[in-house]
Amino acid sequence: QVQLVESGGGLVQAGGSLRLSCAASGRTFNMYALGWFRQAPGKEREFVAAIRWIAGRTYYADSVKGRFTISRDNALNTLHLQMNSLKPEDTAVYYCAAKRGGVGVTSTGEYDYWGQGTQVTVSS
Repeated sequence: QVQLVESGGGLVQAGGSLRLSCAASGRTFNMYALGWFRQAPGKEREFVAAIRWIAGRTYYADSVKGRFTISRDNALNTLHLQMNSLKPEDTAVYYCAAKRGGVGVTSTGEYDYWGQGTQVTVSS
């Protein structure tokens, strides 16, 4: 089992920045990739960004490319999401997720563990 706890959400004005963090604990040695997803009210949960835990290769949704940066600290088992130039449409609950294996990293169904989420609200 892997436990994930997100932090860093909040209220920010459009154009501002936030940094989300996700602390992983438990059987973290078999994590293959970690990702960030978000879900706005009335919408499906969608992929934001992912990183392969060992190799460090990153993936981004087109909607956040160039504004968001995913990173990880392997020694501390921590995942981060730096969010710059935030827009009102970025408002959502952001979830951290981890997967043990496989190839794909952009689908919710590919992940084995989920955090409880942190709210990000961007005002116009």
